[in-house]
Amino acid sequence: MADSAMPPVHRRRTSSPWALLFFLAVSYGVAALGAFASADAGTVYRALDRPEWAPPAWLFGPVWTVLYAMIGVAAWMVWRHPDRGRVRTALVWWSIQLALNLVWTPLFFAARQYGFALLDILLLLAALITTVVRFRRLSLPAALLLLPYLFWVAFASALNASIWHLNP
Repeated sequence: MADSAMPPVHRRRTSSPWALLFFLAVSYGVAALGAFASADAGTVYRALDRPEWAPPAWLFGPVWTVLYAMIGVAAWMVWRHPDRGRVRTALVWWSIQLALNLVWTPLFFAARQYGFALLDILLLLAALITTVVRFRRLSLPAALLLLPYLFWVAFASALNASIWHLNP
């Protein structure tokens, strides 16, 4: 059999610390851009009429710090999978949900467009579900790493809807 007829050998990518740093940098870059775009987020949040179940403003920073680390590590785990086509598709969805994540913060805090922010976060939730499904096909641990983020975004969606209702 000729070598050209042989299927290509797919090898798992190495555990490159540079790739891990790249995915963490992208994740935390989104966090930094969002924070920069809404520097007075804590003040805006505290001034809003919120439901009784709304978390305190101080909780968001620590939660997002952990979630962004998990988002970056999950992408790195998927990037290591040998099936480059499926990895590419999964990482496109990862990028889409990160872009929607980035848009939400300035929409909600800087522009105070709670209805548009709700639309964005619902699109984020759909993109994130798709990302989790795509990641699951390549790495169960990567998909599991995204579940706390998925639950937080679902909670944040309900909070956004409630704030929109309470702050016409």
